[in-house]
Amino acid sequence: MDEALLEAFRATAYHVCLDTVTWATIRVDLPLPSPLADVVGARPWAFVTAWNPQARRRPLAENLAAQRELLAALQKQPGVAVHPALGVGTSGWSEPSLFVVGAGVHALDKLARTHGQLAYVHGEAGSAALLRVLD
Repeated sequence: MDEALLEAFRATAYHVCLDTVTWATIRVDLPLPSPLADVVGARPWAFVTAWNPQARRRPLAENLAAQRELLAALQKQPGVAVHPALGVGTSGWSEPSLFVVGAGVHALDKLARTHGQLAYVHGEAGSAALLRVLD
């Protein structure tokens, strides 16, 4: 991944919908905001999407179908909770996403790779949000 794209991932605001009026924002290298930390507890978490693989725009119908597949795969995992989310970059780029609580890195890596993602944001309770770059 080139430096400009890496910086774009780091500068993105990762918004999570907690209920019909409450949103919280994740930033790479910072701890989770307290409303999200309360939701996560001691479990691992991640912010993932199936939209626009390899950071290349694709048709809406394809993005929606891939996102449904990702959501279905996550919902099949025991003990996993999923919240709607939205990644918003500084250039205006945005992607519907999912905030996932309780899934491990191995499972998330596999799902992200299946959907052609270059990276995702993840963390553990009490730690900073990390950008996980996939090869």
